[in-house]
Amino acid sequence: MVYMPAEDSYLLKEWVEKLARGRVLDMGTGAGIQSFAALNKAKSILAVDIDPEAVEYVKNSLLFIKKPFEVRVSDLFSNIKEDETFDFIIFNPPYLPESKYDKKVDVTGGKEGWETLVKFFEEAKNHLNPGGQIITVFSSLTNVSKVLSSARELGYKFKLLAKRIIAFEILYVYLFELK
Repeated sequence: MVYMPAEDSYLLKEWVEKLARGRVLDMGTGAGIQSFAALNKAKSILAVDIDPEAVEYVKNSLLFIKKPFEVRVSDLFSNIKEDETFDFIIFNPPYLPESKYDKKVDVTGGKEGWETLVKFFEEAKNHLNPGGQIITVFSSLTNVSKVLSSARELGYKFKLLAKRIIAFEILYVYLFELK
């Protein structure tokens, strides 16, 4: 099932429209909202998702796009070649902790919620051009301090761009760069 945009997607989209540049990777593209938000400023876009249905959904939306735009199935960086690097990586990750009621891969980021993000940061280092940036969104339910301390240990510096309180959580948009 394709992850359709929600509050987190729209908050992230505001910043993607402002900051996207160069060769863009949209990790976990879902319905493609971030890719389409990056179109005006990107040189090229690669959109990936673990869900083949999401990949087909985005491919079908590309009929009139004239910019280099590729879509493929990938579990994080599993289907991204070693030499593929990017200036701007967007990640709207699954970030909620698993519960007995919800273990869906499109919303849960692991048992505690932060595991997928940390794995992403470990792998992203190999695909980020010098001076490149990563933008991501996650929740107060994710264990923010664990995400940020892990990113710092992996060599990233970061900046909080936005914070929005919604019904039962706080959403955060962060910009990451390698030190």
